[in-house]
Amino acid sequence: MHSKESFNPEQEKYTVKIEFKPIGFVKTDVSTVPRHWTISDVEGMIIIDRMYTEGLKDIKIGENIIVIFHFHQSREFDLRHLVQTPPHSNERLGVFSTCSPIRPNPIGMSVVEVLDIIENVIHVKGLDMLDGTPILDIKPLTGLKRDIA
Repeated sequence: MHSKESFNPEQEKYTVKIEFKPIGFVKTDVSTVPRHWTISDVEGMIIIDRMYTEGLKDIKIGENIIVIFHFHQSREFDLRHLVQTPPHSNERLGVFSTCSPIRPNPIGMSVVEVLDIIENVIHVKGLDMLDGTPILDIKPLTGLKRDIA
């Protein structure tokens, strides 16, 4: 933790290196996917590394899960992409107001419906990820209000 007086984000912004390792990959037979999960009926599989299979034990058929992934086929971001025109709009928007895959850190988030789970394979509907997309994490979809403990 830094005090206000000593913290200089410009000086420290490049001192932290973050590295992710995929926990699995997407498998789908389609070559193109919708631009967003909210308009997708695409089915496929999320194949999780077998070492993480036990971590899937409480995911239920019929529920929705949040999938965090890497935009592995996205163009590299540069400052020209700070403002973009999304394909569904004529308005130029700041990158952090869009779901564009061209971002400073090419991380995506989708919500998919669980159709089935067989060992380390989650069959899902609502994919907006390409075949081979690296999966970084899976989280439960919970209510927007915080639970009071």
